[in-house]
Amino acid sequence: METSYNKKETVLYLFQFEENKYWAFKQMRLAVEPLTQLSGLSFFKLLGCGGGNGFSIWPDFGTYALLTVWEDAYSREDFEDKSPLFQEYIEKTKNIRRIVLQPIHGHGTWDNKSPFEYANSYDKTKPVAVITRASIRTKKLLEFWWKVPGVSKRVKGFKGAEFSIGIGELPLIEQATFSIWKNEETMKSFAYRDEDHKKVIELTRKRNWYGEEMFARFQLVSDSNLN
Repeated sequence: METSYNKKETVLYLFQFEENKYWAFKQMRLAVEPLTQLSGLSFFKLLGCGGGNGFSIWPDFGTYALLTVWEDAYSREDFEDKSPLFQEYIEKTKNIRRIVLQPIHGHGTWDNKSPFEYANSYDKTKPVAVITRASIRTKKLLEFWWKVPGVSKRVKGFKGAEFSIGIGELPLIEQATFSIWKNEETMKSFAYRDEDHKKVIELTRKRNWYGEEMFARFQLVSDSNLN
């Protein structure tokens, strides 16, 4: 990967654990302060992962995620090379998967923030990734969970879908999905032509399920394992 050191970097880390699962769970709270103090980190979210490939009520206590937006590649590399927190993750994980992303299009907010700077140009033939995030209204929880999980499962096995996982800050309420697609066309085929998915989008608007939502599309820059 050719790194542009003067550009912002969006990076999703996926941490997989066979042991040290209680340590991993505690980091959802304990890692917030050291991450807040990092130079060059403009946005981050510590995220649990669902047991399915999309929205899921069942947690996976062996997988966690960290979504980051860095002011430049130097800051990200400094974090990976020198941060005591990241070195501890390397020591305690079975695997760390690093997915580098270039934001290309999106709308909505995350905690009333717009964390990504979207580019105007990208290669539509190369892999794209999508984050769909929602804060579900408390009064709508039962209805939402009755309708949505079956549709999110359809991503797995859909032509052109290469990877998907459910991520979130708060079980049942703060939910997101991350997915990687072969190219933009295959992603749009699912988003706009799959009938069940279209019905859920219509219900989302009609039933006002979300207090806040965000959709972000990215070019996949690199996808690698660090340990």
